[in-house]
Amino acid sequence: MAQTAFVTKEKKQKIFLLPFLYKHGTLLAILAVITYFSITIEQFFTYENFSDILRSISIVTLVAIGITFSLIVDGFDLSVGSTVSLSTIASAAALVLYRQEILVTLLVPILLGIAVGLFNSLLIVKLKLPDLLATLAMMYIINGIQLTYTKGFSIYNDMPLPEGGTAPGKFIPSFLFIGQGEWLGIPFSVLLMLLLVFITHIFLTYTKPGRLFYMTGENREAARLSGIPVNRYRTYAYIISGLFAAIAGIILASRIGTGQVSAGAPLLMDGVAAAFIGISVFGIGKPNVIGTLFGSILIGVLLNGLTMMNVPYYAQDIIKGAILVGALALSHVQQK
Repeated sequence: MAQTAFVTKEKKQKIFLLPFLYKHGTLLAILAVITYFSITIEQFFTYENFSDILRSISIVTLVAIGITFSLIVDGFDLSVGSTVSLSTIASAAALVLYRQEILVTLLVPILLGIAVGLFNSLLIVKLKLPDLLATLAMMYIINGIQLTYTKGFSIYNDMPLPEGGTAPGKFIPSFLFIGQGEWLGIPFSVLLMLLLVFITHIFLTYTKPGRLFYMTGENREAARLSGIPVNRYRTYAYIISGLFAAIAGIILASRIGTGQVSAGAPLLMDGVAAAFIGISVFGIGKPNVIGTLFGSILIGVLLNGLTMMNVPYYAQDIIKGAILVGALALSHVQQK
């Protein structure tokens, strides 16, 4: 009897502990990581460092929101990293090579991001290709396009041109303000990210189209029989994914002041990890924007601390992969 009571008590503890970790594990992990790095690294808990963390989080969060939309409709977008790179190159080229002003510089990469989303939806929705294969192919296509256009070189102020001379344009202050400027002591890119997170959260949570996105992903056939234009909402999801990746590329270009080839490639894994971590935040159990934001915070704080500890970038990938595996495992166990 005593042994049976002990086993029952142990089971109850597991039953209580697992939901608690599922709901609050991400928040506890963020607090634990911040506490650890604050104790071990002298310069970690400073305004300058937290400002850098927030700037990097703003880019990752926007990429992850795009991935979140594709996950909501039961899809997946692997092309977001290359779309960020394409947007970065397009912004830099408009400024440095063609001497355009801020309106064109913002409009061109946004249109390119929307075009990538439309092409992804054509492959997935119309041609019915698997989303992983279609977006993977698109990733390679975009990488090839930007490498062909730039011939593998970055775009920067006063860069030499193949025909001789230097580039006629430069990064203008109004564009650099997006990624480097501050308003009321807060980085402008962070304010922009918070605004987009708020708008997206309201849209997905409190509007009819937002709920239809979720209904499309939860049961596509049932949604179709209910009269929901399933293919239209799947198309919207991939367009929005490309749009957010393009905005992230604009912020990245304005932050570093150059158009770097494949600059968005590392953001794919960060965005995927943030989106999947966000599923478990507060026990929501489905892709959501607020959870994605907390996932980005965890990834951003962790990578910043590891970089300050001089951990090699390839070792950081191992840690990011382990975090992603842990988030997926915890979600799977909770569902079972």
